[in-house]
Formats: sequence, C-alpha cells, structure tokens
Amino acid sequence: MNPYIEALEPKLSKADYKKLCAIDNPNVHEFIAKGSDLCHADKIFICSDAAEDIAHVRRQAIATGEETATLTIEGHTVHFDGEYDQGRDRPNTKYLVPRGISLSKALNQIDRQEGLAEVKGLLKDSMKGRTMIVRFISLGPPNSLFTILGLQCTDSWYVAHSEDLLYRSGYGEFVKAGPKSDFLRVLHSAGNLNDDMVSVDHQKKRIYIDNMDNTIYSVNTQYAGNSVGFKKLAFRLAIRKANSEGWLAEHMLLMGVYGKGGRKTYFAGAFPSACGKTSTAMLPGETILGDDIAYLRAVNSVARAVNVESGIFGIIKDVNPDDDQLIYKVLTHPGEIIFSNVLVKDGKTYWLGMGSELPKDGINFSGAWFEGKKDENGNEVPAAHKNARYAVALKALENCDPELNNPEGVELGGIMYGGRDAKAYVPVQQGFDWCHGIVAYGASLETETTFATIGKEGVPEINMMSIQDFISIPLGQNIRNNIEFGKKLKKAPLVFGVNYFLKDKDNGDYLNSPQDKHVWVKWMERRVHGEVDAIKTPTGWIPKYEDLRVLFKEVLNKNYSKEDYIKQFTIRVPENLAKIERVTHFYQENVSDIPLELFGILYLQRERLNKAKATFGDYISPESFTS
Repeated sequence: MNPYIEALEPKLSKADYKKLCAIDNPNVHEFIAKGSDLCHADKIFICSDAAEDIAHVRRQAIATGEETATLTIEGHTVHFDGEYDQGRDRPNTKYLVPRGISLSKALNQIDRQEGLAEVKGLLKDSMKGRTMIVRFISLGPPNSLFTILGLQCTDSWYVAHSEDLLYRSGYGEFVKAGPKSDFLRVLHSAGNLNDDMVSVDHQKKRIYIDNMDNTIYSVNTQYAGNSVGFKKLAFRLAIRKANSEGWLAEHMLLMGVYGKGGRKTYFAGAFPSACGKTSTAMLPGETILGDDIAYLRAVNSVARAVNVESGIFGIIKDVNPDDDQLIYKVLTHPGEIIFSNVLVKDGKTYWLGMGSELPKDGINFSGAWFEGKKDENGNEVPAAHKNARYAVALKALENCDPELNNPEGVELGGIMYGGRDAKAYVPVQQGFDWCHGIVAYGASLETETTFATIGKEGVPEINMMSIQDFISIPLGQNIRNNIEFGKKLKKAPLVFGVNYFLKDKDNGDYLNSPQDKHVWVKWMERRVHGEVDAIKTPTGWIPKYEDLRVLFKEVLNKNYSKEDYIKQFTIRVPENLAKIERVTHFYQENVSDIPLELFGILYLQRERLNKAKATFGDYISPESFTS
C-alpha cells in the first residue's frame, strides 16, 4: 500500500479516501501527507469536481464565519481581511534561492534553507483543530497544449471557495494524468484567527516561492493575492516553466474586439494593478476572455493565447453604472459573488467611487465603522478599502467570450502595454515593429505604485511588461524571451502602448476620460486590419485626427475637438527623453545580461527625439509630423 495514503487514511472520510486513491500519482499523496503532518490538520477534505463538493466548500465558508451571507442579494457573500492584510505584500514575498545563486537585484530573495526553515516553522501545527482542504486546479483549458495542473492545500474555506469562482476544477485532470504528471504546489494556512475570522499574526506573514520544488508557502494571511496560490504566486513558477519550454506566461488581459462586418480580433494587454486593465477587458460591446494572466504559445508560427483562469478577482473601487456598466450590473444582481473589504450596511454592499452616497456607518475591514473613525496611527479609516475586491466567475458576464475554454486558444492580432504615465507617452501609439514595441512599451512600461500593493502610493517605478512583482527569472532573459517569441511567428501581433493617465502639463488635469479607452481600442483593431493610416512620430505611430473624430462619434457619440487631439497627442520631448534615461538607468543598475536590442532601440528613440526637437522644439504638435 502507498505509505502516504496509509498515513492519510485516518484523517479522511471513506468518500475522500476513495477520491484520493483515484489519483494515481505518489507525488500528490506525498505533498498532501507532508503538508498535513507539518500543519497537523485534524481532518482532510478532498474536493473533486462534483457539484456537491463545491457546494460543501461554499457552505463551510459561511458556517465558519470566513464569509457572511446576510446580504440582501441572493448568492452574494462578504469576506474581511483585517486592517493589515489588504494587498500583495512585497517585503514578505520572497524567492527561496539556493546558496551561491542570485536572481536579479530587483527581486526579493532569501537563502533557500533559511527561508524553508522559517516558513515551515510558522506553518508547524497551524491547522490544529481544522480541516485541510485539498483543491485540484487546471490552469488553462483542460486537455490543452496550454494546460498546467495545480494542487493547493489550505485551511481557509474562503480561499477554497474563491478558487471555485476563479479557476477551472482540475480533479478529473489529475485522475487522467497518471503517476508521473507534473504539477504546481501550494501550501497555505491563514494562521491564528480572531473572533472575526481574520488572520492576526500579520507581522509573521510570509509568502515564499520555492523555485526548485515548484512550491508556494503562504502563512498568516488571507488576502487572496497572497493566499489563493494560483493567482500571482504560482504565476511566478509558470514563468520559469515557460522560460525553459519556449513560451510566455504573461500578466495580460485577453479580449475580443469587434470590427467591420462583425469580425472579432483578439488582443492581449499588460497593465499593472489599478491601471485600467479590468475596465479595458470589460468594455461594453466587446467580449472578455480574461483580465489577469495569459499563456502565449507559437502554434504553427501563429501567436495563440488562453486565459489561465476562469474568473475575475477585480478591484471594485470606482466601479459605477456610468463607466463600468457590465460589471456593475453583475455586482448588483443575484449570482455567486464574494465581496471583500467593502462596507456593509443593512445587508447591502458599498464601495468607494460606486456613484452613490455611502452610509455614515456599517461594518468594514476594521470592524464596526463610523464616519471619522481613526486607526491606531490616527489616520482616518475609509468606508471601504481602496483595494476592496470582488470574485466572480467569468461566465456570469453577458459578454464572456465563447472561446474561453477553447483548448487551442485564440489567435492574437495585437498586444497592448499600459501604465500610469502622467507626463510622457500619448494615449495610444503603435510600435514600429515587434522589437520596438516590446522594448519601448513593454520593457519601458512605467507606472506609479497604487493601493493594490502594500506600501507608499504614487511612487514612479519601472514595471517591465507589468510583470515586475512576479518575475522569477533574470529580467534580461525575460526581455530576450519576448523578443525571440516574435521571431517564431509568421506574422507577429502589432504592439501598442496605451496611457490612460496622461495629464495636462499646465494644470495637471487628466486628458483622457475613462470612456476614451474604448476609442483607442477600436483604433488599434482597425490598425491590425490596415483600415486606418497613422502618423510616424519619434516614439511610434499615432492616430490621425480625422480617424479619431469618426471613432469618437461612432463609439461614444461624442464630438472630438482638434484642440483635445493636439493636447493628447503632442510629443513631449523633454519628458520622453527623461523617461528613456530612467529606463536606461534602471536596467543598468538592476539587470545583468541585457539584450543589446534594448539599448539599441532606446538609443534610436533618443536620436529621433533629439532630431525632432532640433526642428520643432520641445513640444511638438502631431500636425507637425504630417507635413
């Protein structure tokens, strides 16, 4: 008899024992057994793909108090993470690196043996008196070239419930996969909980990634970005797998954009958190295939992509009926949704920027809340957290793309990169070729830190391909992988840079409205099919006024003035030159083994800007480039 199953049998019901035995993989049994032994779980629940198992997880999340179901809308529940567990925790998220090996200086790392000893010490006996829930996940559609299997052991029913909404069940895939199949592993414990079922040992929060063993360890945290292992944590392991196998794992949305004659063109898009990623993926009239993580492969020399997930863990701040019609409708109607860190009053949920007045009191992440409440540091506690979230299955959205579970993925027509750039880049531009787009828009992606990550907000930083927090290979190698990927393709997707956060250099007002992004996306779709011309500038191809004027009327029924066009698409030479210097400095200081193409492309961009400056001055109207 398998010694690991034998050790687990006393903690399993007869049904769970049978479910586990159906998986003929001793590595699965070993991981569960060692995790149970370390954490000292009283019981083990094996969650299969069966509807009764999934329903049991949801019931237990409510029964334990990790979620409350006292909301007035059917299917809605709410979870609170507490005051100190409200975002990805950079300082306490580290790579376990063997002695003598070092990753890029930009990555947080710790000696592997030291880190394992620390995190296993924190996990020891953490599940006493609790049930270990075992979840089997299929990352990407089942039975696909893209499929990666994942296994998570957790003591949080909220975490297990979140996985039902965010991922495809993978128990059946594990049963079919056989004894030698590979899989990613996650071991998580919420740690000590208070009466509100909130993790209390926040100072002992640790999220460690073991590259050598394809394992994530997470303890003393419930926030889904730190605890739902197949969000951004196992993503780091997938990046390493992609690096060794010649494909790309990317922090990208996937969407279908309609064009003339009802055609649909698929786009991928990389945006750091709180930079417009989900709202772009959910544009009304288009289809959403994914809003967070995509796998890209060159299949018969064609770029194809899948959504790793099947749900959305989205930021709810500023979701309102005017700017986000589709998701607002879902969030205010019956259906299975987990809200986290919102305000609850009389069974209703409220969040910042929802377009209606908020109550003066209620329950939120800080407990009983009232207007003017202060935290222990004297700071006013907001009604809801700025990083409050919702978890919902994509199939709940009326514009969910029918190709979501296509095992062959979808063919990409374009890729967009967008950050928070108040000063330099225009709202939308197209790279001169694949390599220029990857370097000038992807590797040079610059943003500001936001509430989605614990720490100071508003700090400018390079966020390469929007993957900076998750990269697990040398940064130079990641750029090289992206450049080489394009060389495998018969026709590479067009690469675009978008910037929804450009400000007027005189008064500091935003030059884009939230709805304008729909016009930029429609322009990109027409560029893919060669239906509109563009103006060549030092930083890329930009739209012509006449084309945008037509699109603003068609898409938003708005009149678009020449004055707005000139303000938005003026090339700001000093700001662009300063941007190049920041990007160059970042790579010189933090990255070794940088592809020569990066510095070459940045050098040429600098030369083009200086040449244009000599002719037209510091601030160049787009009309200057048409003569």
